[in-house]
Amino acid sequence: MKDLNQLHKKYEKDGFVFPVQVVTSEEAIIHKEILEDAEKKIGSLHYKTKIHTILTSPYKLATNSLILDLVEKIVGPNILLHNVTYIIKEAKSRSYVSWHQDLTYWGFSHDDQVSVWLALSSVNKQNGAMKMIPRSHRIGMMKHKIVEDENNVLFQGQTVEGVNENDAVLCELAPGQASFHHGWTLHASSPNRSPNRRVGLNIQYLATHVKQKKHNLDSAICVRGEDKYNNFNLDKPATLDLDTNALAKQHHLNEIYKETAGSSN
Repeated sequence: MKDLNQLHKKYEKDGFVFPVQVVTSEEAIIHKEILEDAEKKIGSLHYKTKIHTILTSPYKLATNSLILDLVEKIVGPNILLHNVTYIIKEAKSRSYVSWHQDLTYWGFSHDDQVSVWLALSSVNKQNGAMKMIPRSHRIGMMKHKIVEDENNVLFQGQTVEGVNENDAVLCELAPGQASFHHGWTLHASSPNRSPNRRVGLNIQYLATHVKQKKHNLDSAICVRGEDKYNNFNLDKPATLDLDTNALAKQHHLNEIYKETAGSSN
């Protein structure tokens, strides 16, 4: 990995940093194959939350020490793993993500948060790599408009209008590389126009003092340091794949997440 201080400085300046090498390309492909084997058994895992509670592979990636070292630089030594989600764009898919800020509807008390997007396949302009607006994290929360579009991956289709595309930086990644971005950083992605799937793992981390303001049902797990606050219910990471009880619990957690992200209050 590049020097942590340099990566952190770049993150603080722009609100994001990439590419950060987390695992080898070969390891990334193995993790992608594990995902696809699971999909053969239970169907699509695109945008299913808390996926680390039913599969060991995403939990292993989410607790990778190289990731946590940089997350620690950003949010401090005490780190919660809040969510892990596969984000998949099928070949020739019209699915896209509108310009938005992650923290708008999540209901957190503080913005001590970082999103990691780990590529399990090649991620480029043709297949819909993320675009980010440098230094937009310094603006704070921007006005989002609810736009109904079945092709928008976001639950509410929340969209910041009037974004100058000329300012955007395309975050292309090789398998095994990741981008890190702040929750107020404006970002979006275009449809996948390639003949191949675009597969990434999205991981959300919080400082332990962060609270969920909307309800008391949210959950997380401390993955580094100590949680002295206990603001969240405790997630149980998978110890074996696709356990029946874990699947039922994950379905419940997924519904809670959709209700949380789908409410502006």
